[in-house]
Amino acid sequence: MIKLIQAFLTGIFFTFILDFFIFLGIKNNYIDFYEIDLYYNILFADNQNIYFFALSSVVIGFIFNYINNTKLSFIVIGLLSILSLSTLIPTIGHGLGEMMFMKKDVTYKNRKYVYRGDVYYNGRTKITFHDYELKKIIFLNKKDLIK
Repeated sequence: MIKLIQAFLTGIFFTFILDFFIFLGIKNNYIDFYEIDLYYNILFADNQNIYFFALSSVVIGFIFNYINNTKLSFIVIGLLSILSLSTLIPTIGHGLGEMMFMKKDVTYKNRKYVYRGDVYYNGRTKITFHDYELKKIIFLNKKDLIK
């Protein structure tokens, strides 16, 4: 039982490290590129998939504590580290940010205007939006939009 808990905690530790670099690459190469006013902690907390995180923690913990082949363990962790660190490369980090956050050709309405364009980031209270007609980035308050 203790080895099982140790495996899970080891998996959580390494998964946090991998996730840190994934979200750091997205922050540096996507969020900052579009000048979205967003702290790293909010980006990390709001977009962390708890099911994927738990599954990754279990798998990584199992690899470290139950597989007796250290070479295999280092290869798997090395490959996962390379994949997460690759988001620090601008084209990869920007592309992953677009896959996660960008929505193309979206229409929003408030009491006065209709906005048509691309969503760059859908935050807690604001939507960072590129309007096709205005040809610039605007911020829409979620509470002002009509569904």
